[in-house]
Amino acid sequence: MCGIVAVVSRERPWAEDSLVRATQRLLHRGPDEQHHWLSANGQAGLGHTRLSIIDLTTGAQPIANEDETLRIVVNGEFYDFERIRAELEGRGHRFRTRTDSEIALHLYEEKGVDCLDDLRGEFAFALWDAKNETLFAARDRFGIKPLFYARIGGAIVAASEVKALFAAGAPAAWDRESVFHNIFLGQHEDRTLFDGIRQVPAGHYLLSTRDATRVVRYWDADYPRAGAATDLDSEEACVGRVRSLLEECVRLRMRADVPVGCYVSGGVDSSAVLGMAASHAGRGVAAFTIAFDHPDFDESASARRSAAQVGADFHPIVVTEADFADCFADAVWQGETIQYNAHGPARYLLSKAVQKAGYKVVMAGEGADELFAGYAFARSALLGSGNRALQWPRRLFRLLRPRTQQERVIASTSSSLERACRVIGVPADLKTSLAERLGLLRSIIAPGFAATFRDRDPFREFMSQFDISRSLKGREPVKQILYLWLKSLFVNYVLAGERLDMAHAVEVRLPFLDHKLFELTRNIPAAVLAQGGGRKQLLRKAMKPYITDEVYRGEKQPFFGPPSTLRVGNPLYTYVQDLLRGEAFRAVPFFDRPAVIALLDRLPQMDDATRSALDPIVLMMASLTVLNERYGLA
Repeated sequence: MCGIVAVVSRERPWAEDSLVRATQRLLHRGPDEQHHWLSANGQAGLGHTRLSIIDLTTGAQPIANEDETLRIVVNGEFYDFERIRAELEGRGHRFRTRTDSEIALHLYEEKGVDCLDDLRGEFAFALWDAKNETLFAARDRFGIKPLFYARIGGAIVAASEVKALFAAGAPAAWDRESVFHNIFLGQHEDRTLFDGIRQVPAGHYLLSTRDATRVVRYWDADYPRAGAATDLDSEEACVGRVRSLLEECVRLRMRADVPVGCYVSGGVDSSAVLGMAASHAGRGVAAFTIAFDHPDFDESASARRSAAQVGADFHPIVVTEADFADCFADAVWQGETIQYNAHGPARYLLSKAVQKAGYKVVMAGEGADELFAGYAFARSALLGSGNRALQWPRRLFRLLRPRTQQERVIASTSSSLERACRVIGVPADLKTSLAERLGLLRSIIAPGFAATFRDRDPFREFMSQFDISRSLKGREPVKQILYLWLKSLFVNYVLAGERLDMAHAVEVRLPFLDHKLFELTRNIPAAVLAQGGGRKQLLRKAMKPYITDEVYRGEKQPFFGPPSTLRVGNPLYTYVQDLLRGEAFRAVPFFDRPAVIALLDRLPQMDDATRSALDPIVLMMASLTVLNERYGLA
């Protein structure tokens, strides 16, 4: 819901037209209303583009408190807000609107920054405190809603998307160090691809006072140490509690003054959300699914059967490789990040169809794999965990030198990553795939760019951003892997799909990413999660009343679109080939063009499996090319 902009400029008054430009750059996020406010002295400003979901008539923002010393703009939803509002009114607070957003304003009046403890949902907001001349801007615990900021001409400017910061006057340029980290999948939780533009990390807030601007953590995953006492020590102890709390999470997210639909695929996560949503609604809900034109990736038949079981109105959205080619550049531009698979453009097309069908809100199943260790890359650590703690990093990293060719290739890029693979017990096939990918990346990086980062270990630098003793040491191996995943590709890639949804003003709510549910499931020992072979058996049993037998017994594949390189000559393949052979790619400073052209020449002779494995690298280069051209970054 919505787009937000906030500025605090202490050195000189901020120009109103700059605030307006930044706000208007976010009109796709909030097409229903647009408003802004600038203080009389020009030192503070807020902008808001509204997607009306709760309180369709009086919920315009910015919202002020009773004496107009506080003003707020909010993107997202605060759940269970009616209860909190009633409590606040009982303590004398007077509300101007009926929207959920206003509770944050009055909670701040009472508790200051500790108001975040009472907020449940997916959100980013910015609040100006005139009495204390303080900007307070916060992001939800998992980073579902984005929040970026930059220093522009001495001012601090925050916004829902990077493009709004560019519109406000931030210079458009690459952060070359961040690109280096992204190429080798070492994404940092507070950086972006763009020079001078940072993000408020998940579970953090930004506080800009007269004296300083700082970013502060208010929540973390905080997995328990291995062997810690818990009352969730058996599957039987977990199933009922997980089911009850997840039912509550779905019920709270059904609250809207507009219809709420669901995204559904062939897996347990989205099918369970659909089943619970239909049960709560007491009537048919709309279920939307992507129908790929490739049988190996199309799950629409299973999704149709799940929708039929709960009486949902089923909407299959058929997308072809020609559709991917047509929208790839727009999806990259809206997403403001690298796309490694066609599922990004698929999400862009899906939200476009949802908007066309007249829906503003849908629920989806992201987050279940993070709660129940459902990813293939975590399975070996899950099955081997027991209560064994993995100590980071010194003692276990003093191991023998790399023993195999694959280990030596990995070590040539990151000795820390190679050692971690051996400590965790990464399967041989995954190590082989990782070695091949790293070896290929090293072969296509531009020599000058590579020389800049010679002797730099991207994985060690990635790990350096964490307090290992506080967050990782002594935890079960699978919990350590999930912690690092939550802080890197999950928030920076998976959840970045939010901007693809909001490109068409569609808000996606994620019941699994409820902090109360997470705080329950993080205490489930790995041995309990591993029952049934690590296939989220616990979640399947908890959700059995809501899903088909097919979904209950099935093996869900991740949501991936067909690789662009899988069918030689398909429209997306042709688009990517033309893009990377053209003048636009020549302007991208990170790759050795002759080496890339040689790779493109070899693609048609490769077998399907090899081409598919290369697809993320090909699309990564295509994404950087689009960003370079669309934003004028070179």
